[in-house]
Amino acid sequence: MDAAERRIVGFTAGSHGLVHTYELSIPILLTVWVGRFSTTAAALGVVVTLGYGLFGVGALPGGILVDRFGSKPLILACLFGMAGSFLLVSVAPTLPVLTAAIAIWGLTASVYHPAGLSLLSKAVEQRGTALGYHGIGGNLGIALGPLATALLLLAFDWRLVAATLALPALAVAAYGITVDVDAALPSKDEKDPDGVDPDVGDPNGEDPDGESSDSSGGTKGEVSLSSIATDTRLLIAGGFLIVFAFVTFSGLYYRTFLTFLPDLLGDVLGGLVDLQIVDPESPYADQFDVGRYLYVAVLTVGVLGQYLGGRIADRVPPERGLIALMAVLSALALLFVPATGAVATFVAVSLALGVALFTVQPLSQATVAAYSPSEARGLSFGYTYVGIFGIGALGSTLAGTVLTRAGPRELFVVLAVIAGLGALAATAVTRFATRRD
Repeated sequence: MDAAERRIVGFTAGSHGLVHTYELSIPILLTVWVGRFSTTAAALGVVVTLGYGLFGVGALPGGILVDRFGSKPLILACLFGMAGSFLLVSVAPTLPVLTAAIAIWGLTASVYHPAGLSLLSKAVEQRGTALGYHGIGGNLGIALGPLATALLLLAFDWRLVAATLALPALAVAAYGITVDVDAALPSKDEKDPDGVDPDVGDPNGEDPDGESSDSSGGTKGEVSLSSIATDTRLLIAGGFLIVFAFVTFSGLYYRTFLTFLPDLLGDVLGGLVDLQIVDPESPYADQFDVGRYLYVAVLTVGVLGQYLGGRIADRVPPERGLIALMAVLSALALLFVPATGAVATFVAVSLALGVALFTVQPLSQATVAAYSPSEARGLSFGYTYVGIFGIGALGSTLAGTVLTRAGPRELFVVLAVIAGLGALAATAVTRFATRRD
């Protein structure tokens, strides 16, 4: 990679990490909000569902906006919007204001994945390496963001913590303004004789000679409803609806499992061990919850899951790997409650769930790519994120409702059922969908 490409990779990896920092810091803050806003887990589950739902559903129109305005302006808007939303969280006096702030976060964060991935695919020649660094940035945000939030809550009021979390997004946005994406975008003479970049192709099915590279991170193109409808029909004809069903089940499992996990881990560990790391008389005692740190550990081992998923996808058809993996997730969900009898088994099953959960991501992405034509690849990933983060956001409400009306045992039975349905959907992909790669 040259210097311009490295700056783009740094900008997108940092932005990706922050998107997931905010996404997974919300469950940490949620443990405080239950008491501060005098509400129930079910009510907060609805609040989180709204934010996570917009995070997912907004990916599809976000992709259309990227085609129209370019990647860089959308990434910058995402960063400024996320910072503003957490500043609003920090001053929210009531639950409705908190709900509005979380909704703003979801809406502005939703444009990142189509914008960041589009920019990397067009501007960096070593695409695989760039996407690898991009994924590392996301994993660091997934693991270190919640850890930083939990540590800050030990020493500071949650409102100050929320305001502090807004600062990194402003810093990365300031850096992003200085990044010149034109320096890395392919020039006209690097394309084939027809004027089409062989690595990128013409996303709109039009002659690119009439389009111009822009400083916003991509070629601006006009997208019509008819072109979207045509590409959608092309996807459906190949059985993509079955793939969409799978990614939706995987998204439901992801969100149902993670939303209230810090509370669940804390409740179980509190009944098993008394670590006494913090003096009970200390002013920090109320803020210290060992469950938050096990939650961070579960997210951290997900880095290993990402690596394993990529290696598996290179060796076996990814959809077949997903069948086995969803069966493993179903079994681990059923083992979770019995494992709470001892610290060692509980921690082992919790960490195994973390590894397996994040192993799904590269296998799922490889499956989407294998079952979508190149000319509709962007749209296919737009629909994918709608399923994972949009419909999947209902998992927050599902988890809150089950925990309020029943309990953890029933919640993990529900998770086992969701994983089982995901395994069936992956099996259906192998039998009825048509590979396009």
